[in-house]
Amino acid sequence: MALFLKPVFQERIWGGTALNQFNYDIPNDLTGECWAISALPNGSNIIENGKYKGKTLEQVWNEDKSLFGNDTHEDFPLLTKILDANDKLSVQVHPDDVYAEEHGLGYGKTECWYILDAKDDAEIIYGVNVDNKEELEKLIDEQRFEELFHTVKVKPGDFFYVPAGTVHAIGSGILILETQQSSDTTYRIYDYDRKDKNGKTRDLHLEQSKEVIDVNIQNPNTKPIHEIREGQSFTQFVSNEFFTVEKWDINGELSFEKPSEYYLVSVIEGAGSVNIDGEKTVVEKGRHFVITADDQHIKFQGNMSIIVSYV
Repeated sequence: MALFLKPVFQERIWGGTALNQFNYDIPNDLTGECWAISALPNGSNIIENGKYKGKTLEQVWNEDKSLFGNDTHEDFPLLTKILDANDKLSVQVHPDDVYAEEHGLGYGKTECWYILDAKDDAEIIYGVNVDNKEELEKLIDEQRFEELFHTVKVKPGDFFYVPAGTVHAIGSGILILETQQSSDTTYRIYDYDRKDKNGKTRDLHLEQSKEVIDVNIQNPNTKPIHEIREGQSFTQFVSNEFFTVEKWDINGELSFEKPSEYYLVSVIEGAGSVNIDGEKTVVEKGRHFVITADDQHIKFQGNMSIIVSYV
């Protein structure tokens, strides 16, 4: 049976209350992140059903790799989040796998964003307005951030691929579903000089940022591939060595061959059910689960949109 997961919530200085629309019982008015499918030690989801009920996804990954097709990754490779940027996030960058391994950080952090909602004038920071590292370091050292950061307008339904090394920030008034490598390593470049609830500014990581920023990354958009299969709409946003991310718009019934031994599912709109090997579970917006290698006959029914990811 699929592993249905209890979300983990994280308070953030930029968070808000927009996650309430997923029928979550959020802890406070600064709830910035829902860790929807996570096996990170500092935020692993608890399984809510079946023989693994009460265990964390991290525990099950370590105890029974056959559920995941005997995946050869040492740690669970993906992390799915929903982020409520009530205020703008800090401008940041993440290291790649090579840098992360050299510095004992586990995985690097390549990620991607599906824009669930956004106010009319919403924008993100994506990339930098320089041609080389020398210009980059000069603008950082002189704190000429307005010149350095490249901004892009966004709207609901947009998708952005954010490879490691990309300078980026989610602007205020944006709700996103993020799929990423399972890493929590972030180097903060600029945080608008704001203070936390204790009156302290947050740490910056300028030297590490200079080391890992890729000044050549400028184009934030991928070219989605649209298909109709079994009368249903499929959109593949990205497929590479880190992850494949797709959106399935289901209206009616879908029996579909599994795209991978195991895959991650997030219901982002609507409601319905998933029937796995004869066992039916009602699902709705805000539900997250992992379909495992043991699950063979899978049928989705209802009127819903889901984000599916896998390695």
